[in-house]
Amino acid sequence: MKMTKKAITLSLGLVAMGSASFAQNLDDAKKAIDAEQYAKATSMLKTLVSSQANKGENYFSLGDVYLRNDYVDSAKAVFTQGIAAAPKYALNYVGLGQAELAANNAAGAKTNFDKAIDLASKKDHTPYLYIGKAYVAQDKPDFTAALTALQKADEVDANDKDPETFVALGDLYAAQKKNSEALSNYLRALNMNEALLRAKVQIGRMYKESRAFPESENELKAVIAADPNYGPAYREIAELYMQWANFEPASFQTKAAEAITNYRKYLDLTDKSFEKRLRYAQFLYYVKDYATLETETKELATLYPNNQKALVINRLQAYSAAENKSPESLKLLQDFFAKNSADTSRLIASDYLYLGKAQLAANQDSLALISIKTAVEKDSTNVEALEEVGKALYTNKKYGQSAAVYADAIKLNPNGKGSLTNYYYMGTAKYFQYGAALSANTNPDKKLLVEADSAFAFINRTQPEFTLAYIFRGRVANLMDDPNSPKGLIVAPYEAYLDLVTVKKPELGASAPEKRNQVEAYNYLAFYYSPTDKAKATELFNKALAIDPANANATQGLKQLTAPAPKAKAPIKKK
Repeated sequence: MKMTKKAITLSLGLVAMGSASFAQNLDDAKKAIDAEQYAKATSMLKTLVSSQANKGENYFSLGDVYLRNDYVDSAKAVFTQGIAAAPKYALNYVGLGQAELAANNAAGAKTNFDKAIDLASKKDHTPYLYIGKAYVAQDKPDFTAALTALQKADEVDANDKDPETFVALGDLYAAQKKNSEALSNYLRALNMNEALLRAKVQIGRMYKESRAFPESENELKAVIAADPNYGPAYREIAELYMQWANFEPASFQTKAAEAITNYRKYLDLTDKSFEKRLRYAQFLYYVKDYATLETETKELATLYPNNQKALVINRLQAYSAAENKSPESLKLLQDFFAKNSADTSRLIASDYLYLGKAQLAANQDSLALISIKTAVEKDSTNVEALEEVGKALYTNKKYGQSAAVYADAIKLNPNGKGSLTNYYYMGTAKYFQYGAALSANTNPDKKLLVEADSAFAFINRTQPEFTLAYIFRGRVANLMDDPNSPKGLIVAPYEAYLDLVTVKKPELGASAPEKRNQVEAYNYLAFYYSPTDKAKATELFNKALAIDPANANATQGLKQLTAPAPKAKAPIKKK
């Protein structure tokens, strides 16, 4: 069980005991706990336990800090020592009960809770208060048992002397997303003691979760103004700005920067525990500060190699290395997968995505394709990564594999922002695949050309000004036609292209690449018309030469048109 995330929101609020000096010291420790300065609180409480060994509340407070940091065995030991030192102090039995809940021993917890209630005065509401908090503090809270205990605490504290009961009720309802009930209890606590900063922070947090971002900001800034050293307020305002940034993309950079600044302030004011630094690492990932993330995760992985959340750190370390194009990224990802080979259920889509990208960068195209297909199977939003694999295969002239990958990308994401580009690369890959096979005399199937033409035709229908689609349709048509008795399959695509770039949208034909395409179109058409319409062919060759006066194909074509017909040989006379 991991209690830190939930437990750190709960404050002690114990009634001070003993001399004025002792009360001040214990009060300082409780303030440190409430401010999430657990290392400082632990040091203070250890001193108190040593110097005032018969004070049960010292042990309870120290054990509480251990529970908040998930040191369950240490907490049990301290609570047990507290019972031995102060047998009549009831709350150490509550602490033992909470430790049993952390160990998933509900029966053992209830036994200790009952001992606490039996031991305490009938007018003492605190056992019920902390029993209620204990039930809320679990990974899987028992809200029914918690509500029963907290209502009993309220009943026993008939004169409403302790605002912590209402703070605890507020926490209970907030954990259930019952914001109206939570707010009313926090406000009731604040009416009793307006200096309860954590209640104000919780109100700001509820506003954030309701996406009332400006209201949340106002609440949290008011807490910071009241106490600039109150760490939890900086944590919550950092969380607010991060959520706000994601809901307002136009303000992302500004809000995300504020989130990082405030979270760093929170770390400076608290004890930089693993949990807090882990959340900081997640913030760095969200804001794409991969350089800082790589440094942070490397340090965390070194300091906490056996932490139960090391998986998350290893993941973020590998991700940051990949984003930073580090040569270590592939090894880090391979090590990460090796560590999770026994339980692949812990692997998520982005793990496979980053592994695939690292493999792609290492020219491991086939492995990359397997990894990225797995990423897409787990999360279809990763489909665009297939395009990267397709392009890598295309660049390496693995046209058949590239076309297949682009076909998958089109099938999975037919209307994505890069869908037309996918059709283009799929079509050209099939065209080049056919050409390579033709050059190798392996008798390629003309089905490849039909499929290529279909891809380009789709582009022409969808985006009529995509000029290269016409050019490639012309090239495909040239290969599909009968070279000995051509049927003019090239005419329609090349003429459509020329009509687009010279008549309808001449601005589209102004660039140097488009000028070269025009020469190509004029030459192909001229050669086609040469046997049947010499005048038209001559006109077309001259248009090509007007663009490129040194063009060899047009020059040779004109020579062939103007060359005199060969003289017929005289018949051989028979003797």
